Amino acid sequence: MPSQRLTTRVATSEPRFVGYPRAAAGAPNVVVVVVDDVGFAQLGCFGAGFATPNIDRVAAAGLRYQRFHVTSVCSATRASLLTGRNHHAVGMGVTQEAALGFPGYHGRIPRSAAMLPRVLRDHGYNTMAVGKWHLTPQAEYSAAGPFERWPLGLGFERYYGFLGAETNHWAPELVRDNTHIDPPRTPDEGYHLTEDLVDQAIRMIQDQQQAEARKPFFCYLATGAAHAPHQVTEEWVAPYRGAFDAGWEVWRERAFERQLAEGVVPPGTVLTERPPWVPEWEGLSADERRLFARYMEVFAGFMAHTDHHLGRLFDTLDELGIADDTLLMILSDNGASAEGGPTGTLNEAAGWLGLTETVDDALEHLDEIGGPAANNHYPFGWAWAGNTPLRLWKRYAWLGGVRTPLIVRWGDRLAEPGGVRPQFCHAVDLYATVLDAAGITPPETVDGVTQQPLDGASMLATFADPGAADPRVLQYFEMMGSRGIYHDGWKAVTDHVTNQFDERTHLTGSFDFATDRWSLFHLAEDFSEAHDLADEHPDRVRRLEELWWAEAGRNQVLPLFEFPESMAHLHPGEFPRPAAAVYRPGGGPVQESQLPAVLGGFTLTAYVEVPDGGADGVVTALGDRHGGWALYLLAGRPVATFALLDGAVRVAAADPVPPGAHVVGLRYEPGGDARVVLAVDGHDVAQAALPGLVFFPNLTTAGAGLLVGRDRGLPVSADYRPPFAFTGRLDRVELRSGRPGAQPDDDTRLRAAVSSD
Repeated sequence: MPSQRLTTRVATSEPRFVGYPRAAAGAPNVVVVVVDDVGFAQLGCFGAGFATPNIDRVAAAGLRYQRFHVTSVCSATRASLLTGRNHHAVGMGVTQEAALGFPGYHGRIPRSAAMLPRVLRDHGYNTMAVGKWHLTPQAEYSAAGPFERWPLGLGFERYYGFLGAETNHWAPELVRDNTHIDPPRTPDEGYHLTEDLVDQAIRMIQDQQQAEARKPFFCYLATGAAHAPHQVTEEWVAPYRGAFDAGWEVWRERAFERQLAEGVVPPGTVLTERPPWVPEWEGLSADERRLFARYMEVFAGFMAHTDHHLGRLFDTLDELGIADDTLLMILSDNGASAEGGPTGTLNEAAGWLGLTETVDDALEHLDEIGGPAANNHYPFGWAWAGNTPLRLWKRYAWLGGVRTPLIVRWGDRLAEPGGVRPQFCHAVDLYATVLDAAGITPPETVDGVTQQPLDGASMLATFADPGAADPRVLQYFEMMGSRGIYHDGWKAVTDHVTNQFDERTHLTGSFDFATDRWSLFHLAEDFSEAHDLADEHPDRVRRLEELWWAEAGRNQVLPLFEFPESMAHLHPGEFPRPAAAVYRPGGGPVQESQLPAVLGGFTLTAYVEVPDGGADGVVTALGDRHGGWALYLLAGRPVATFALLDGAVRVAAADPVPPGAHVVGLRYEPGGDARVVLAVDGHDVAQAALPGLVFFPNLTTAGAGLLVGRDRGLPVSADYRPPFAFTGRLDRVELRSGRPGAQPDDDTRLRAAVSSD
């Protein structure tokens, strides 16, 4: 470029203006909707039988892909979708909670895999993300970041949602851009996360269009639904009362009939048999059937509610006159989830540890299922049914874990709208498809960093040609030791079983990779993995296994994930946990991963000033009624409640704290005679037994972090309602780990061992 002519006078100088990137002519708006833990048969247009009319109308004007695949867990699928690379190739071999110190598992997306929003932004798009993220390491959730792996650090210009695997839909942990915020309303005021997320997405799109409608936008909306906890108001559940009384086998058979009629499974597909570890419905007791049906009624209402609010987003695109110019994709990140265990659970976190309540106990809370008092998940029989006609579920390389719905709509750019496409495709292909639709060549470098080759391929040809070739003919699968490989119409998959619920005792399989058996399926003719041909084609099995090992080496899959051995290699945070820390009122929640380790004991010391009339309110609270603990003054008396996963422990002092300056203490002393102790001015005033094995405060990302001087969302105890702010003067609290010589990541390791995604 020739040099610019500059003189002492404007009149004789040459202006040269800074340019802005501009999208190619005809580049579409892009909206990607990711629903969570929704199985192949859990949308109306894929045979569900419960109401998803808004998603169905998108499908009627668009295309359904019957052979779309994902990675089988949340973080990994999202990484593949947004980077266009296989999940291990960008360090996302498992979920963020279980990130390991190995290249394929570290959970830190590299700069060599610039995300889709970054590339679109560099080519003239506005970019916005709403909802579940789950691509930031859990140790980086705090107000100190680092923020480079938060949405704004990876290419989005706007963000509203939650960072973790899941959150409570009545009282979520929310972030706007790079700041933690309180929900705009309380559960009592009618708040629900799905409605809020859609409101935010609509507002972002409206604002962008009013400011600059000539500029295309990319909106990524990832709902918390239908991941557990399944939570929705009773009005949405009521239409499904009795709808599932016939049980999961009957529902599955009817769903299969609908799928055949819809054409989302091809003629000749075999409905796979009920596995032996899923109980026969008719063999259950009447109480079990009543409870299990209720869990599924709530899930159906939850899905209908989600669809209703997504419909408001779709209506907005219509009202703004941009629906036909918008490439809209709707998908699920993995198959239906079996994490509720064989009998379902009122508290999902407790279920991970095998602390499932009895059927009789759960029936006493039947009407609470779906509401703020429950953190529920359905029995795994409904997960099996939700993946009709496929085998298994989330976390496995079998089709029930990796084949999910995909719906695409893009005005008149699609041939035969309402049709079903048969091409094999994967979440990793969506990145290349969007860039192709936008007329963008994948960049070779971003910020001077050479980019990894894309693993996906564009599906654009399939939009216009129902008979187009598959975008690719090869794809490996691996999740927590479960392995599979697809090549040119054939798929091989192992029977490897990880330590999950009662699956470990009921599934036929092994824990040893060397003894895993590879099954073989001709998916070109066997849509549901019904006919194992391994014994008939041993040479093909051997070649596919060798091909899997080659792909594993190329994509950083090794070493293979092993439970529980892998938990000893969890990736640390930026800093080790402190042995002690001081917290003052007025700030936002301190994330659990930044606190001193508490599982092996702790001491909390609060410096308070009580006025003449006495004081009430929260001194410190962590988590909520589904797992957490709180120290507070009630009628002036110190009280501590530990919401354990198998029931609450409450301890209260007999006398109120008198007026004046005082030191209120709380100790958790682990061991064979574990106990919690209250103290005032150095004198013990009350104590109670506290079993350490079930003390997992704030086990999930669903509950609030540590709050000082107030609580928010759901309370830890029924003794109070948030915020229950402290009415005296609270100077500070000091939290000290009771085992300062312990490894700083022990708490994280224990949580990751049982974490959901």
